[in-house]
Amino acid sequence: MSKTSPGNCFEDFRIGQVIRHATPRTVTTGDVALYNGLFGPRFAVQSSDEFAKAIGYPRSPVDDLLVFHVVFGKTVPDVSLNAVANLGYAGCYFRRPVFPGDTLTALSEVIGLKENSSRKTGIVYVRTTGYHQDGAPVLEYVRWVMVRKRDESAPAPGDHVPRLPTVLDPKVLGEACPPIDVGSYDFALSGSPYRFGDYEVGERIDHVDGVTVEEAEHMIATRLYQNTARIHFNQYIEGKGRFGRRLIYGGHVISLARTLSFNGLANAFHVAAINGGRHVSPLFAGKTVFAWSEVLAKSALPGRTDVGALRLRTIATSDRPCEDFPFKSGEDYDKAILLDLDYWVLMPR
Repeated sequence: MSKTSPGNCFEDFRIGQVIRHATPRTVTTGDVALYNGLFGPRFAVQSSDEFAKAIGYPRSPVDDLLVFHVVFGKTVPDVSLNAVANLGYAGCYFRRPVFPGDTLTALSEVIGLKENSSRKTGIVYVRTTGYHQDGAPVLEYVRWVMVRKRDESAPAPGDHVPRLPTVLDPKVLGEACPPIDVGSYDFALSGSPYRFGDYEVGERIDHVDGVTVEEAEHMIATRLYQNTARIHFNQYIEGKGRFGRRLIYGGHVISLARTLSFNGLANAFHVAAINGGRHVSPLFAGKTVFAWSEVLAKSALPGRTDVGALRLRTIATSDRPCEDFPFKSGEDYDKAILLDLDYWVLMPR
């Protein structure tokens, strides 16, 4: 028996299967610095220990999306090593802040399986929880991924598409954000005077800037998360595949869109939850990413007067500036759209 693992194919999964993922990961200031160098996020709370301590954190927390990507990366060798594409997310919320020096582990449960009509691939639905070293959950989310079959003639291991929430109740938000001293929140240093009350439902914001993705950048970023999916790294194999080149990890687009959103949403310092997300089309190196956002809803948080929650839809595009807010024509997305992300952020009141 071989001591190496080829990864799981669609027929290897079973509904109810629980997978404890290797390898524990201690997040360091070096990881944070590399993430900042790759994406350039400028949110003040995650950038400055002094700013974070002034408003109530013990120090600057790790960027929420870096936490997400590290937990996600733990799942890849078991869930999506043989993926064709990661398709979407739902029911994701952040349970507690993570700080440099914390160690993260991950556990997943298979909650749905659906073979595609081609019988060459199937969709695997997993619910993943990321844990702090003390055993408390820091992050929970559901994702679904298209995975290759090893044998096209193999029977489907299950046929169940789970019912997933379309939006998370604001009552479950805010666990990962301590009480904030808004009086000590310096709006000059944060980069914007606009707070929760300055945004209106239906408001659209063109984030203006664009960023071109280089081949080395997306590969370094994906390695940072210990994400081993072959489709992102192996040009020898992917050169013979559907696209003829490596596919950029979908989470890379999410981080780029979040970074771009600073221009217009600089005080949206904490991603509290992801209601749902869809990778509409693939991204490849050499393309330039732009983004725009719409405020879908606003909500006060029970028992809190320091922060409020904005529900945002952020759209990311490829080689397409967003001054006219490209979205859909009927049921079809604009052909330039990469990402449609629906999420809650917290902002000072």
